[in-house]
Amino acid sequence: MRKINRLIIALILVVSVFSIASSQTLQIGVPLNQAIVYSGGESTNPRMYDPATTYGSGDKRAFSGLVSFDPHLNLTPDLAETWDLNSDGTVYTFHLRENARFHDGKFVTAKDVIYSWERAASPQLKSDTAITYLGDIVGVKEMFSGKADHISGLKAINDLTLQVTIDAPKPYFLLKLTYSTAFVVDKANVESGADWIHQPNGTGPYRLTEWKSNEYIVYEANQDFYLGVPSIPYVVIKLYAGNDERLFETKDVDVAGVSLYNVDRMLDPTEPLHSQLVTGVDLCTGYVVFDTTKPPFDDVNVRKAFSMVYDRQRYINVVLRGQALPAIGVYPPGLPGFNYALKGLPYDPEKARALLKQSKYGGAEGLPPIIYTNGGIGSYVSPNVAAMVNMWETNLGVKINIENIESNYYYDQIYSGNHGQIFDGGWCADYPDPENFADVLFHTGSTQNQGNYSNPKLDQLLEAARIERDVTRRIGMYQQAEQMIVDDAPVIFTTHSLSYQLVQPYIKGFVFTPIDVPLERYMWLDGK
Repeated sequence: MRKINRLIIALILVVSVFSIASSQTLQIGVPLNQAIVYSGGESTNPRMYDPATTYGSGDKRAFSGLVSFDPHLNLTPDLAETWDLNSDGTVYTFHLRENARFHDGKFVTAKDVIYSWERAASPQLKSDTAITYLGDIVGVKEMFSGKADHISGLKAINDLTLQVTIDAPKPYFLLKLTYSTAFVVDKANVESGADWIHQPNGTGPYRLTEWKSNEYIVYEANQDFYLGVPSIPYVVIKLYAGNDERLFETKDVDVAGVSLYNVDRMLDPTEPLHSQLVTGVDLCTGYVVFDTTKPPFDDVNVRKAFSMVYDRQRYINVVLRGQALPAIGVYPPGLPGFNYALKGLPYDPEKARALLKQSKYGGAEGLPPIIYTNGGIGSYVSPNVAAMVNMWETNLGVKINIENIESNYYYDQIYSGNHGQIFDGGWCADYPDPENFADVLFHTGSTQNQGNYSNPKLDQLLEAARIERDVTRRIGMYQQAEQMIVDDAPVIFTTHSLSYQLVQPYIKGFVFTPIDVPLERYMWLDGK
């Protein structure tokens, strides 16, 4: 969001980039030797570019919030210079920076923050992320449901002081404010017309100065940035420019992703580009969602049967060319709460068939028609979906029909409930806390719980973990919650993704970050 499911959104963008490869020569009006250059795609869905409605991590070049992460995932002050917390942990008082300005020079005030958050929570905007990231603030849920016209838990003490009251002491609350739903936007800019997203008046380290659709986007360093002018003068994104690795080899881009088909080549120490390869394990978990309110996945035995004929290692070896880690639970390696002792559902086709027989549907012959919803074009079936469906059909004797939804609007449809009984999912951490996975994805009624899974005992445990202040006890609670989720099989956990990026040697300060951070402001050019 996903932001749900940045993992899947990233895959969609990769497909878009490679499907429109060209050797176009762009006439970009900035000196490229003073720019960091990327390739990328663009969405036709305007909601993807609004911080309050995007399913991605937001534009952290143009926009910013009260707090942020540095490249090492330390929580750092951003628009807020400092903050205070009352004795019971429910009232935060943020002190904004005196030099914080919008790109047009206007000073940022506490009222701007309130406007931004109330806009995100307004029922008219229909944000799918507002409750997830701002819902701990008193009054947000009431405004979102149309029962109030403002957020009662927000108060501007003066221009530079904002008081925020949350509904209970929650140790992860500040971490949520790093997500784009909490970014500050300019009211006049937003209300200037639908095209404001292409000319945003943000507060971030870079100003978006030109957007030429299907060709390029240009950002220029914000000379009034409150944390200091970024060292790199420009950021350029070449849209649909071609194959990332080829563009990197010709030095048309400075940072490039590596496709599955080229990972082995780049990992080879004799490869000339090997020394420029940066690798890491993403804080991401891939999964396939069952809608637990729709037959036949309202029966836990059916869900388990489908899960237990999924051969993770074979899937990774064949479909992903060995470039992923198997996922048996919700937490990715590196996330607090990751549990090596977790008991996943095993690959066991014989037991799976027995469970299907034990279900209220009495076996494959008793199942209703099943639809798998995927983001794609026309009748094309992606290899990952084909492999999954083949395992189900071969091992269980079921029949699966596949429907595609146009990728740019895939999540709009998923959130609206317009999907089959099975659909693609996946989640990447917005902040390094297990609450961001277990609670956000599987608590009853959570906006991001698209499979409509519900377990009252799990809810009770997650609600207790929200306010637990003892770190060790809290992590134990989330591990217990993960085991409950695995045992109920509301999704099939598939993979934890790996990251492979090429970085030109003149790009300095680049750090692999499993969570999106405003990285360019920490980087510089040397010898480009």
